[in-house]
Amino acid sequence: MKCAKLVGAKKIEIGEIEEPSPITGKVMIEVTRTGICGSDLHYYEVGQPEGLVMGHEFCGRVIYNGGREDLNVGDRVTALPISPCGECEACLTGNPQFCIHTWDKAVGLSLDNPGGLTSKINVRDDLVIKVPDNVTDEEAAMVEPTAVGLHAIHLADIKVGEKVLVVGSGIIGLTSAMFAKMEGASKVIVSEVNEARAKKAVELGVADGYILATGDFAQDVQNAAPGGFDVVVECCGNAPAVSSALTAVRPGGKIILVGVSMAPIAIPSIIAVTHEITMIGAIAYTKAEFKTCLDLMENKQIDVMKFMSKIVGLDKTNESYDELISGKSDSIKIIVDPSK
Repeated sequence: MKCAKLVGAKKIEIGEIEEPSPITGKVMIEVTRTGICGSDLHYYEVGQPEGLVMGHEFCGRVIYNGGREDLNVGDRVTALPISPCGECEACLTGNPQFCIHTWDKAVGLSLDNPGGLTSKINVRDDLVIKVPDNVTDEEAAMVEPTAVGLHAIHLADIKVGEKVLVVGSGIIGLTSAMFAKMEGASKVIVSEVNEARAKKAVELGVADGYILATGDFAQDVQNAAPGGFDVVVECCGNAPAVSSALTAVRPGGKIILVGVSMAPIAIPSIIAVTHEITMIGAIAYTKAEFKTCLDLMENKQIDVMKFMSKIVGLDKTNESYDELISGKSDSIKIIVDPSK
């Protein structure tokens, strides 16, 4: 069957992959929508692992239920794309993001389990979740990144009236900003190197303003939040972004590190020490948070469709990845229809 496969740095090709076989304990899904994630862009830029079929944000229809009696052929589903063991303390306490096996065979993030940039995939039956009738396929494909934003804001423990800076305005940054407002932040500002995206965050109503990382950042921070922001949510994962978070947070404030760097980064740790900054890492989400985001969509308490920029066919995958790393586009979430 046809797939979009990573074959080198900034190079995705349309190729063939073996069709999955029915396996007890795994749900076979016909993929209808797949989101392009910021973490996918990291793989894309380095071109590794070669042969990876990405796409860990997806929605589809059940072809084979794998033995799950509550699932029928044709049911619309999404899933947690991770691979926790289900037996360790982290898993048993509802925190599979801590399991040492969570990323070993993650769907769309490992060579063992192709993701949604193809037409059919197998997913562990215990991680598959039904999609409510009034939630669209596009919304369901955005549950995963929305849950990442919710987890970050849960860790931030924002108090009513606090001022929040979100560094980076991709889908994770914008969902974090959205939830920060819902938690009672009095002001939410985004910081960006891409002015088109920064303006989009304000237009969409999830941010009250923006700061360009390429401008007089320190002065702009003081103008927006004299003394510094109470909470900074860092969603880029590179040294300049983390350093800017440290310069923007108030003494005694809190930084949530959501962005991931695959390599060590240098930061001005003296600021963290002398200002007694609390820095908290945030990875993925709990299963409960994933379900909460789906519930919020079902009950129309959040609108994630405003983050969707366009739907493209599989043949436009490489072009779409290039657009998202260009630093010029205001696109936020590009969704792929693998049937096209």
